[in-house]
Amino acid sequence: MLVAAGAEEAVGASDADVAVFNSCSVTAAAEAELRKDVRRAARANPGLRTIVMGCAPGLSGRDEAAHPLRTLPTVATTVVGADLESVASALGLPAHVAGLSRGAQTGARALLRIQDGCDERCTFCMTTVARGANRSRIPDELVREASALAETHPEIVITGIHIGSYGLDIGTSLSSLVSRLIESVPSVRFRLSSLEATEVDDTLRELFGDRRRLAPYLHAPLQSGSDRVLKRMGRSWYTARTYASSIERIIDRDRFFGLGADVICGFPGETEDDHRLTVAMVERLPFTSLHVFPYSPRPGTASLRLGPPVGSEDIRRRCEELREISERKAIVYRKLRHGTGSDVVVTKRGEGLTEDYLSVAVSDSAIRRRARLDATLTLQSGLLIATPTSIPSA
Repeated sequence: MLVAAGAEEAVGASDADVAVFNSCSVTAAAEAELRKDVRRAARANPGLRTIVMGCAPGLSGRDEAAHPLRTLPTVATTVVGADLESVASALGLPAHVAGLSRGAQTGARALLRIQDGCDERCTFCMTTVARGANRSRIPDELVREASALAETHPEIVITGIHIGSYGLDIGTSLSSLVSRLIESVPSVRFRLSSLEATEVDDTLRELFGDRRRLAPYLHAPLQSGSDRVLKRMGRSWYTARTYASSIERIIDRDRFFGLGADVICGFPGETEDDHRLTVAMVERLPFTSLHVFPYSPRPGTASLRLGPPVGSEDIRRRCEELREISERKAIVYRKLRHGTGSDVVVTKRGEGLTEDYLSVAVSDSAIRRRARLDATLTLQSGLLIATPTSIPSA
């Protein structure tokens, strides 16, 4: 948006007039990192004008002018969520420039934000407070934006706060939107971001079968393999059994399907037996990666009242055990991919990403960023090497 409005990207904070920080509030550590980064930039340039957007500004009920983030050095404005029009206003730009960046992004892979907000009430999460209720964008607008992004990006990631709820407020569905995008924008590979396993319907399951159009990868939040803990987390829409059966139905007999999940260790009241149930589920299902988080107490969440805290040493040990299992399963999966073909998007010089979300080294470092190519994968010293078997597409 800024480049389209005539601004020039600075090399660093010391050379900049304005800095925009996009914040995350999933964990206390994420907010602490935000504050540290803002202070670091302010030390480099006390004259900087800083805007903080994202989830953190939405967690306070105070007026914007009295927001706690405004006490940080150089912070002039806070913007709740991903409201580009409000960011444009904070920068003193006319509102129409917020739409100028829809056809190009700086990443090798483009992000298509289809909705914002969340209607669920997980007891450990502040997202509903920070981002509000589910709000879906209309399909026609998304098709136009995806078509524009496809001119410069080989992969488009369909993203949002809770993409499985897309369309509930406007009479459509995620699978209907994905079907239309695949039909209307034929030149790119689409990928789904985080999506609940139980929200993958038969249409999406079939679409996963076309690996070149919808990447065979699913990041399906698990959080716990214990029904007792899931209930206390407020995740009432699935059980350990329905999660596992949904995953097995989605992947079926596909050997090469990337599967990731989020897992929280040390939720209040979590026992060793609960942890062992999570370990058993992680061992059983064909995960290729895990994001393992220690429980993070968030002020204002119900989880603070749901049981005795788990000791920090137990949390650390449980996280470490799950991460070790995750790495072992990732190694096994990479070995399975040795000698097989892949659809690779070059994300930076000499590096790429496969359809099943594996980071690979591209053997020909001359192939430019954002190229898409068919390649054969070979495993060398634990690293997958992608050797092109076709001329990279533009």
